[in-house]
Amino acid sequence: MQIKMYTKGYCSFCFAAKNLLKKRGHSFEEISVMGNAEAAQEMKQLTGGNTVPQILIDGKPIGGYTELVDLDMEGGL
Repeated sequence: MQIKMYTKGYCSFCFAAKNLLKKRGHSFEEISVMGNAEAAQEMKQLTGGNTVPQILIDGKPIGGYTELVDLDMEGGL
């Protein structure tokens, strides 16, 4: 499973999403959009979202922290 997550350093939902993934034993690529307009634009193009975290699993956008928790509860992680 390949996971990419767009984040900001002060975001509590980003922190929680990273902790959940680590707890489940998943590695992920973290891309900070703080002060990085290019990464923010890439995030918007790939996910359609402006808020963080934005999470992609195997190239498919799943949403943010709430959607990650839902996926975990369904056994998808």
